[in-house]
Amino acid sequence: MIEASHVSRSFGSFKAVDDISFSIKTGEIVGLLGPNGAGKTTTMRMITGYLTASSGTISIDGNNITKNEKLSKHKIGYMPEAAPLYSDMIVSDYITYVAEMQGQDPKEKVPYLCDTCGLAEVMHKNISDLSRGYRQRVGLAHALMNDPEILILDEPTSGLDPNQIRDVRNLIKEIGKTRTVIISTHILSEVEMLCDRVIIISQGKIVADSPTKDLRVRYGASASVQIQVGNCSSDTLVTALQKIDGAEAVTAMKSDDEEWSLPRDVKGAGAVVSVANGIEIRTAITKLVSDKGWQLYELVLKRNSLEDVFRTVTTKGGEE
Repeated sequence: MIEASHVSRSFGSFKAVDDISFSIKTGEIVGLLGPNGAGKTTTMRMITGYLTASSGTISIDGNNITKNEKLSKHKIGYMPEAAPLYSDMIVSDYITYVAEMQGQDPKEKVPYLCDTCGLAEVMHKNISDLSRGYRQRVGLAHALMNDPEILILDEPTSGLDPNQIRDVRNLIKEIGKTRTVIISTHILSEVEMLCDRVIIISQGKIVADSPTKDLRVRYGASASVQIQVGNCSSDTLVTALQKIDGAEAVTAMKSDDEEWSLPRDVKGAGAVVSVANGIEIRTAITKLVSDKGWQLYELVLKRNSLEDVFRTVTTKGGEE
């Protein structure tokens, strides 16, 4: 288990991480999200022991990482965004070298990591000749050398093409079955696919911490309804929709909106209704349209994405 208690880190007068606390259970895959400069990488570097917290404590399985540095670091594998590899070495030689440097048996580790990380096709190649996707795999093999209980990955699919992203994601899923994994990434769909839980940091503070499947419900409305009607003005539509129970906010659509679909010869209006959690309002909207004699062109329920939640909590801030 990873336990962070009131952790802060300052660089001069700038506080990159500001009094954050969280715990990560053994076997969890956790996504660490935040805007650029939010404090994600600093947090990960403190967990690995690369940086020391200005205040607060971080413990691995009950051991303070600053007091039990060697024991704690032995349990962690870390892959930075740009894995620092020796580009003039052949892949098999590099993995052998890392094994020997870390006191591992190359005869056992090299075949195992070759198979685990999908490197069989490139073991004979120079690292400088590898695609970015394969370089990430070699970096992952390095991070896994000590068979760590905790794996920390900083932007593991950054710069990869769609096929490489899929392959690396599948690899992380497989590895995550037996380890605690922390992933920092800007690709929110990746978090939804891979992570059991999401921690969002903004301006050095934790603004959201929730199981991924519950995130939309806990932080903001979970859905919205988009409606477009004919024979109605925008102001009239918005005013009428605001009176429906369960409508938290109503925003008028404009004719130049990407999703505007009314025919050019139809005079009408559109709106997006943010829905209170757990409330069904489509029946009430349908009745409203019928009672008013409007022409219904569109009524669509849209589940809010992790991107919507991310935008909400990082611009407004604040926990529950």
